[in-house]
Amino acid sequence: MRVSRAFQVAAIAASLLSVPAFLIAQDDKSKSDKPADKPAPTEVTTTGTVSVGGQQISYNSVAGTITVGATDADDAQLGLDGKPEPGSQLALNAPEKPKDAQPTARMFYVAYFKKDAKAEDRPITFLYNGGPGSATVWLHMGSLGPKHVATPGDQHLPAAPYKLADNPYTLLDTSDLVFIDMPGTGFGRLLGKDPEKAFWGIDEDGNAFARFIQRFITKYNRWNSPKFIFGESYGTTRSSVLVDILENGHSLDINGVILLSQIFNFTTDIDMPSANPGVDLPYVLGLPTYAATAWYHKKLPQQPAAIEPFLKEVEEFATGPYAHALALGTDVSAEEKQAVAEKLHSYTGIPAAYWIKANLRVSGGQFEKALQDDENLTTGRLDTRFSGPSLNPLSEGAEYDPQSSAISSAYVSLFNDYVRRDLKYGEGQTYLPSALFGGAQWDFKHNGNPVSVNVANDLAEAMKTNPRLKVMVNGGYYDLATPFFAAQYEEKHLPIPQSLAKNIEYDWYESGHMVYVNDESLKQLHDRVADFIRRTVADTK
Repeated sequence: MRVSRAFQVAAIAASLLSVPAFLIAQDDKSKSDKPADKPAPTEVTTTGTVSVGGQQISYNSVAGTITVGATDADDAQLGLDGKPEPGSQLALNAPEKPKDAQPTARMFYVAYFKKDAKAEDRPITFLYNGGPGSATVWLHMGSLGPKHVATPGDQHLPAAPYKLADNPYTLLDTSDLVFIDMPGTGFGRLLGKDPEKAFWGIDEDGNAFARFIQRFITKYNRWNSPKFIFGESYGTTRSSVLVDILENGHSLDINGVILLSQIFNFTTDIDMPSANPGVDLPYVLGLPTYAATAWYHKKLPQQPAAIEPFLKEVEEFATGPYAHALALGTDVSAEEKQAVAEKLHSYTGIPAAYWIKANLRVSGGQFEKALQDDENLTTGRLDTRFSGPSLNPLSEGAEYDPQSSAISSAYVSLFNDYVRRDLKYGEGQTYLPSALFGGAQWDFKHNGNPVSVNVANDLAEAMKTNPRLKVMVNGGYYDLATPFFAAQYEEKHLPIPQSLAKNIEYDWYESGHMVYVNDESLKQLHDRVADFIRRTVADTK
């Protein structure tokens, strides 16, 4: 279904999604409309081979589910089969009807293990997408798994049949991989009484993933393996919360945190900054992405030869003269306002008159609509390299995301085929690429704080209590959902001692939110992440 941009933002922060909003936002469905819960099948193991850099890798694939409790106390009373241990309070207090039982989440995963590798010598990386509300079909099918959806170029893909290929850039040459679907997505299901309240929230979700990871490493005897977590989009929000829970709640140190398309501070959202007047930081942090996009589409009055020196210049302007003019508010002089607007025109291609009319404040949706409006095209949001016909030439902002429309069918279709054909899992079951929220809402309170979300303190606490923790930040120049300059700003403002800043590294790509959609960027992502893992593990020896 097509959803307006205003609805995207209203629907539980869909402006931050790494999954297309039309797959996230659902009509208000009753619980009876949800797929029927079936007994979780035992995990299914298959085998495969893939070539990476001339190295032939044989691996086992395991598709299955792990059930977690809604609290640590409940979780401790569940066996690995997800059922209450005999004689436990959960078992003794079990109600007559399963729907009245304590809530649990059956979480779906696909794990890839390199054959004949010793657990203590083999890193393991847990990967997940964001939303909140997304399954991990996007990272699984697009990034570092052994199979890859081919998405060449920046155009809408033809309809099926799509092409699923061996991934020469899978991370299996360096680490075992576990792709995890959040509670209520994929082949996982929420069970018991009011499970949505128990699992759909910042803290509830973070704790569910922590319990999943503990249960997984117990099930597969990976307690002594080097461990990494890899989150994309809202998955980076989850990672900040999760690493703090694991390290300071469960005494489980993580070797490294890999962040892709980061968002910690939700007040920096460039989609609807006008809803928060007086907070001008989103405009400052979004400007370099506007400039990169205008450069890509050749909309600049004078086209620089290379993008990176150009972006450095834009960043200095954004945090200098532009930020100063915005900070003055109504006190900005007409002369300064005009000068800034003309500079903005030179960096974005958007006319100075438009910037003046917008009071120097142009949202992401307005930019996406205005940049190629002379050609009746709307610019992409998750990846601004993509364009598509404008739905309403007279609209103020973008009404859809051409990138989401261009690739989503290929990802969802090929995963549904791959999981059943190759992994031998899911027969007779419905795979949910996004949560069926219906009347439920995501709880955005964090640690009881109802103010706008900012999880930077969580990562900072984990880094301070574990000074050896390494962090890798990845982002695309053409991402207007979570702009790369905003991620850099967030990291450089973590409340940590300056001495720990060396534990954070930054990698940017000429791609969008899903940097792996670009083949060259996928290769770079593999090479950089593999190097990060190897260096991080070497530091422990």
